[in-house]
Amino acid sequence: MADTDVLVIGGGIGGLGNAYALASGGHRVRVLERSPAFTEVGAGLQLAPNATRVLREWGLLDEVLDAGVQPRRLVLKDAVDGTELTSLEFDKGFTARYGAPYVVIHRTDLLDILHRACLRAGVDLRAGHEVRDLTVDDRGVRADGEHEADAALAADGLWSSLRSRLTDDTPICSGYVAYRGALPVSEVTGVDADALTDVVVHFGPGCHLVQYPLRRGEMLNTVAVFASPGYQRGDADWGGPEELDAAFAGTCPAVQRGLAWLWRDRRWPMYDRLPTDTWVDGRLALTGDAAHPMLQYLAQGACQALEDAHCLAGEAAKRQHAEPADWPEILAAFARSRSARTARVQSTARIWGELWHCDGLTRSLRNALLTGRALDDYQYVDWLYLD
Repeated sequence: MADTDVLVIGGGIGGLGNAYALASGGHRVRVLERSPAFTEVGAGLQLAPNATRVLREWGLLDEVLDAGVQPRRLVLKDAVDGTELTSLEFDKGFTARYGAPYVVIHRTDLLDILHRACLRAGVDLRAGHEVRDLTVDDRGVRADGEHEADAALAADGLWSSLRSRLTDDTPICSGYVAYRGALPVSEVTGVDADALTDVVVHFGPGCHLVQYPLRRGEMLNTVAVFASPGYQRGDADWGGPEELDAAFAGTCPAVQRGLAWLWRDRRWPMYDRLPTDTWVDGRLALTGDAAHPMLQYLAQGACQALEDAHCLAGEAAKRQHAEPADWPEILAAFARSRSARTARVQSTARIWGELWHCDGLTRSLRNALLTGRALDDYQYVDWLYLD
């Protein structure tokens, strides 16, 4: 018998979330992370109630609330003229409706919380271990000839090398690129007060800017996204700072100020993949971005990864009295439970991206629709936050 029940390949938010959930259910879990430490490069992320409900059930929500910020509301504005179009209040009614709060948190802080939780749960965490070979058969899995387990989870992200065992698809470039920045509030000047209490989205033709506070309000997170003309031309090097400035040239003063707070020495081209329901090959399953990478417009990447972890642990718990554990059936049940929902999130994220970045008559119609929305209308988020 292997000394490990589940081998998790990838130590990001999805990988550690799965490791903690399974270990909390009594399973022996080992995580192999190729980087020398369990850390991520990035800035802020948003945790909607469908994720914070999971964190509450895991006993981690208090740590998340202490490290993050509960914003007052989500505000949508026109990037060209700065007009506020609509908002969603994150008040007591919102929290009661969805059973948990909306939280924004630094990506590194969430990873640290999950890392500490895994240590408490007895997860075997091994950094600096890149998996180069994985053998899967009826008896179990073996990574690089030394790490044996009854099952394996591929939590190795958008560019997952293990996904190629199940499908021959490749990541799809959207032609958009993101610039990010997270700075101490003391280092920014002239920022709108809303950006220090709310999640504020300015969207315009082919571009948008998002701002919200982090780390108990001590930092300001800014993300700028735009369609790259260089990508459309087929340039080898596209999405540079000069394209950033040109894309936002016609935007309002609040957006222009936000551009000054971005890191300009790095950028993130935006990719996703088409939905697939082929997540499982016997004792190997995809999870998180390896299974369902999505564009960022619904802010659901981390949320869906945490949902995955909760679901898989639940499927394992249903069969906890089986000896030995039927991991092929557990993984298959997990995929059946999750693939339709994540496919909807992936597809809807693409649609929202088109809505955010439209111009001309479509922009006017979008603005009129949003301006006329009742502030207590939840029809666009109930399906996402209640499930």
